[in-house]
Amino acid sequence: MKIGLIQQHNFADIDLNVGKLEAEIACCALKGAQIVVLQELHNTTYFCQSEDVAAFDFAETIPGNTTERFGALARKHGIVIVASMFEKRTAGLYHNTAVVIERDGSIAGVYRKMHIPDDPAYYEKFYFTPGDIGFEPLNTSVGRLGVLVCWDQWFPEAARLMALKGAEILIYPTAIGWDAADSHEEQHRQQDAWQTIQRAHAVANGIPVVAVNRVGFEPAPDSTGGVFFWGHSFVCGQQGEILYQAPDDKEDNAVVEIDLKRTETVRRWWPFLRDRRIDAYEGISERYIGCQLKSSCSTASERISGKL
Repeated sequence: MKIGLIQQHNFADIDLNVGKLEAEIACCALKGAQIVVLQELHNTTYFCQSEDVAAFDFAETIPGNTTERFGALARKHGIVIVASMFEKRTAGLYHNTAVVIERDGSIAGVYRKMHIPDDPAYYEKFYFTPGDIGFEPLNTSVGRLGVLVCWDQWFPEAARLMALKGAEILIYPTAIGWDAADSHEEQHRQQDAWQTIQRAHAVANGIPVVAVNRVGFEPAPDSTGGVFFWGHSFVCGQQGEILYQAPDDKEDNAVVEIDLKRTETVRRWWPFLRDRRIDAYEGISERYIGCQLKSSCSTASERISGKL
């Protein structure tokens, strides 16, 4: 699979942003890309830096103008496109949604972001309802895609479920950056953690990972100071090896070749799926299972002691 990545600096002018994407998509297609992945909420600036009801005007229905415009590009270039939208499902009900568009311009499927953050400068709970589709890979002409979105990338459960359902690759459209108030050391700890956990998803599941982030400073409409989106888009293989990494400080496009057949080899070497103790994971769906009550802890201890 030849996969294209477009890392872009966005501005308030939506037509400018989309026009740049159109040119970069054409460039990736000329380089032989079969699929092109765009960053999270790629049409606009990252409006979630503040809570503003006027920003709901950015939301669109699916299908709608954006899916038609990128559908035409997919059809023109004969490629699959992973787009990212602020979806308007109905009045008052909105999602952060990835849309996969087939080579013929049709919609192959959607994924609605499941994990919704709520932090300073990332007020997504104000805008987005958590996804209700679940973790379902999407079948396309280039493979079975496990598409997730940004905050989802920190959760190994999401990656695992996509892999267990047959995803051949994990794809993360992303918008993440630095707080200018953080120290240089803290900024790079955060960036390293971001890449490390996604590489771990590749290792644990034996499938490649693609993460496409936006780049550049986007000012905030209030006093939060804005966000320096750190770019660093990357592709890693089935053992977490870095196949490509974009810069931190400028726009970039690249086409990276991924060997999907290598999954079989790696999973034979490291048979994590074989050795999973599915009989012992019943607590994974609980919010927290620490011993908060003395009686429950004692009961558990007695039960364990009786088995020794």
